[in-house]
Amino acid sequence: MQSVLMIAREYKGIAEAGGVKDVVTGLACALVKQGLEVFVVIPRYGFVPTHGIEPLGGRLSIPMDYAAQERSEEVGFGLLVQNGVQVVLVEAERFAEKQGVYTYTAQEEAKEPWKRRGEGHFDYFAMNVLLEKTALSFCVLTGLKPSVIHCHDGHAALAPALARTLLGFSPYFLTTRFVVTVHNAGLGYHQEVADIPFAKAVTGLSHGLIASSMLNGAFDPLLACADYAAMNTVSPNYARELQETDLDAMTGWLGHVLKARGVTLHGITNGIDPGEFDAKNAQELGLPASFDPLSGDLAGKLAARQRLWEVISRGESAGVRIHGALNRVPELPCLTMVSRLTEQKGIDVLIPALQMLLSQDKAVQCVVMGSGKEEFEKALVQLAWRNEYAGRMAVCLGFDQGLANLIYAAGDFFLIPSHYEPCGLTDFMAQLMGNLPIVRATGGLVKVLDGVTGFSYVEHTPKALLEAIVRALEVFRTNRNQILQMQRQAVQLIYERYTWEKVAQEYLQFYESAPVPKAGLEKL
Repeated sequence: MQSVLMIAREYKGIAEAGGVKDVVTGLACALVKQGLEVFVVIPRYGFVPTHGIEPLGGRLSIPMDYAAQERSEEVGFGLLVQNGVQVVLVEAERFAEKQGVYTYTAQEEAKEPWKRRGEGHFDYFAMNVLLEKTALSFCVLTGLKPSVIHCHDGHAALAPALARTLLGFSPYFLTTRFVVTVHNAGLGYHQEVADIPFAKAVTGLSHGLIASSMLNGAFDPLLACADYAAMNTVSPNYARELQETDLDAMTGWLGHVLKARGVTLHGITNGIDPGEFDAKNAQELGLPASFDPLSGDLAGKLAARQRLWEVISRGESAGVRIHGALNRVPELPCLTMVSRLTEQKGIDVLIPALQMLLSQDKAVQCVVMGSGKEEFEKALVQLAWRNEYAGRMAVCLGFDQGLANLIYAAGDFFLIPSHYEPCGLTDFMAQLMGNLPIVRATGGLVKVLDGVTGFSYVEHTPKALLEAIVRALEVFRTNRNQILQMQRQAVQLIYERYTWEKVAQEYLQFYESAPVPKAGLEKL
């Protein structure tokens, strides 16, 4: 194992949208430390500045046919080297015109009203195919023959089929293994397309391969890769749920279809770089004072709480709109949440649970930060401004990493009531700052051990969430020593099992177990 090339739509510090950036970046950096040469190929979107990018010689014409038209698109390449990782940015008009990674922005909507803010790019499938074909062509152009090409999510999942079945690629990649990581198999994440003539034309894939990769009436990249790559998800329990439980209904039964074809979804829990969320590094995190859950020195958490009170009182911070208020009562337990406001994240369960909690417990505070579904945003804002909850509820609409760090640091408990959750990283972030997660035991969240490193519950109902919160608050009020012990154990477990250096070893073993490449000519 000498080199790895990753194909992704995100990379930390360059093009960020969700948790994929953390995984791609963390794993890439850890593999470099293991002595591998690592490349990551991503688009250069219009919001990514060209300053500091080293132009790479050579431009390519990539076939991108439409159903009734032969056509191509010109691409070029730039290079950024970060922590030893060679990030190759694809220069193309299709990418440069985009101001968001996956969706249109308010800026784009203002110029062209049909590009509605928050809606996915209309040409998402062509964007993915252009990236995949360009990444493979970059290898051919430069003579790079990676030991492994690691494809992240449905956005890159067609690369194995393209490499194995297109005559322009298949002889070149005979010694390369392919891996596809499914970060989220939920409906809307597959990058499927229902226009089959378009899919066949733009990919160049055979009719037989496309016909065998249909799911619910659409061509699905996560099925198309199954014969040509090893597949994994981002936690063992999520992999099990997708292939052994009815939770797979949330994917359109992708997991069960793969299982019926004899494809095993492996599970590797995402890692984290603990240093990025080490509360001892207060200045780097934008915190007013340092603290250390491992040693039990938590004075800095009170300083963070005081700073959070100040920010909330201003009603706005770094573009985040803040509703409600918190009374400055330091002894009250503080519940926190940083999340997308969607059904997947359990906001439909959270809202009634918080309403019941705030009505029956006058000695608790809550801060929620995020954005998402309009009806959830409105419902949370209404809670924050209800007179009977005055001083006990604040809602921060939007996202700012500095404010998020402050919320992680200030909180006592961190709510993650997800309907489903492939892995979860916010539980790690909260634990590293002495903020104990209260999670629904689904997917990767089962790594939070009930009563040991946090609190968990099973049923996806407001009642079950409320009961878990009440149980956590009871321990907080009656046994602070247990809380301190849980805070220490949570951090210890991260260092023992979940650093990227340890997770990278699992991926190296997974790479080695990937099937020996085959030409795939039987499907041409």
